[in-house]
Amino acid sequence: MAALKMAALLLFTALLLLKSSFVHSQGLQVGFYDSYCPDAEDIVRSTVEQYYDKDATIAPGLLRLHFHDCFVQGCDGSVLISGASSERSAPQNFGLRGFEVIDYAKSQLEAVCPGVVSCADILALAARDAVDLTGGPSWSVPLGRRDGRVSLASGANALPSPADPVSVQRQKFADQGLSDHDLVTLVGAHTIGQTDCQFFSYRLYNFTATGNPDPTISQASLAQLRALCPPNGDPSRRVALDRDTPGAFDVSFFKNVRDGNAVLESDQRLWSDAATQGAVQKYAGNVRGLLGLRFAYEFPKAMVRMGSVAVKTGAQGEIRRRCSRIN
Repeated sequence: MAALKMAALLLFTALLLLKSSFVHSQGLQVGFYDSYCPDAEDIVRSTVEQYYDKDATIAPGLLRLHFHDCFVQGCDGSVLISGASSERSAPQNFGLRGFEVIDYAKSQLEAVCPGVVSCADILALAARDAVDLTGGPSWSVPLGRRDGRVSLASGANALPSPADPVSVQRQKFADQGLSDHDLVTLVGAHTIGQTDCQFFSYRLYNFTATGNPDPTISQASLAQLRALCPPNGDPSRRVALDRDTPGAFDVSFFKNVRDGNAVLESDQRLWSDAATQGAVQKYAGNVRGLLGLRFAYEFPKAMVRMGSVAVKTGAQGEIRRRCSRIN
């Protein structure tokens, strides 16, 4: 009996490697786990729903976690690895949330399909489900990523910063093979995002050491943000990046950028650059139905492009047994 079980396990492993080799030459594919772990996507979805029902702010956390993963060494789950010098420990990644969601989903998957579903794929699926649960679009996620074995804090320098001008944002996105249009579309995820006062309060009181606020902030937003983040207030206080509909995945964020109501400097600067302003205007628009559908159509495409950045497939990387550490 033991010999039969071992033979079955070896056959399963051989088939999985064969499929991985095919994907390595053809790229990621939708339905990658259909034959080997058919309930994989449902298990991830169920896990995200459980956590979302308890705390809806986990949705932007999961979306940000996937973004931060893909911008450093590609979408390989390296941001999930814990350690003193790992990506997770970098200052740019302070405040990342959702690790427990991915860990729980992984434990559930390991119980039914051990060694099959990568942490990188779980993260990509969780990000999609987070958008869907907040009223945004859903999409088919190409799968087949393998988990990376390297995670270095220094790699986090590739991540965009809240104070980056458009020129720097553009270069950081271009380094990942992403366009200006992708930049604006993906930053639209801030429609459900939050940030800390410490990352934008300089815009409210002493912008560029002038003693005055950032002149691009509308007077209405300035008063509102100063009330939330007074000079001697809590720098870690959380503030919604979308002042109008912070819990809904919609186009309100782009209207805020257009009207001078963006919270982060990097977001507001998208209106001052000709190329990015055009994309913002397209999404902000005037006709609510058309603009909503347009963003809902473009965002999934941009997510698939980002989710394909420098992925590891085939014999590259590994399938981690625990997402927080290499095997």
